[in-house]
Amino acid sequence: MCGPQEMIERNVQFGASPPETLPNRADAVHDPNVGRFKRHLESECNASDHTVTAYLQDLGQFAERLWPRETHPDPHFPWHTVTRDQARMFLAAYHQNGVEPASTRRKLASLRSFFTFLIACNEVAVNPFAGLRGPKLPKSLPQILSLNEVERLLAAPLRSLDGKQAPSLETVYAATRDSAIFEVLYSTGCRISEIAGLTWREVSLDTGIARVRGKGNKERLCVLGGPARRILEELRRLAGTLWESGATDDTPLFLNLQGTAITTRSMERQMKVWLGEAGLPQDLTPHKLRHSFATHLLDAGADLRSVQEMLGHSSLSTTQIYTHVSIQRLKDEYQKAHPRA
Repeated sequence: MCGPQEMIERNVQFGASPPETLPNRADAVHDPNVGRFKRHLESECNASDHTVTAYLQDLGQFAERLWPRETHPDPHFPWHTVTRDQARMFLAAYHQNGVEPASTRRKLASLRSFFTFLIACNEVAVNPFAGLRGPKLPKSLPQILSLNEVERLLAAPLRSLDGKQAPSLETVYAATRDSAIFEVLYSTGCRISEIAGLTWREVSLDTGIARVRGKGNKERLCVLGGPARRILEELRRLAGTLWESGATDDTPLFLNLQGTAITTRSMERQMKVWLGEAGLPQDLTPHKLRHSFATHLLDAGADLRSVQEMLGHSSLSTTQIYTHVSIQRLKDEYQKAHPRA
């Protein structure tokens, strides 16, 4: 029942646009079936807030198209009357109006999932979205950093302390924290949301293992390399010096200067600062370190299924995108270096 959630997350992972401003019945959540479906996603599928919002948006847009508020004010919708032609026309209309292909594919996946749920609840007999195919996605590869660029980014926060006379403990902590964030992202291949929630209890610096909860609340073990472990040791020492409870087992790894957990948004803002210091493009994001992690492992000969497990992908096809990145990089190097390319 929860498999389509993974499909949506795969559809949006490489380039889906954020929720678009299209006609939407925000009151669709008051439809009894939509409300039950929302609770199903939250309690049984452990869907993220982002995924639940995407589902509800798509259902609201579908409801607005079939049952506009002006003619159907009551948010109790006759889902059993939806035909295959209506389903096809809904997807075609948004695709033709310039909505990104990934967003159209997401709508197909979410609505197909909803009607699958209704069939299981004996609310409808057939799924009008079953068998429909979404538009093809453009063949774009994830952007990654070179090894040299990674090194420059990882070094930037601590290098900023060079030449400073007696920097404050807070300044040293902030630089060490930011460097540790980058080291952990690149060492583990985690999403930024996954490391933001880590506490010291979930990290073993002795064994170099971190227990991480990913999408769908699934737990996996991630490896911390030597540099990541060393800077985390220093970070914990500094946190314990700054705050009385700054380094207990239940304390988040990464704190702001008020001693509370730093947000993912703040992490992203700090990365912009250090990208500038390192002379790197400002459009690079923390997720690019995850892409770089996977690509560099495959470049070095790592097994694809091992990389899949480290990334926490439910499907090998999601991981295979990094194989294409590696092949493209090899082709680029060949074109530059071979005399008869």
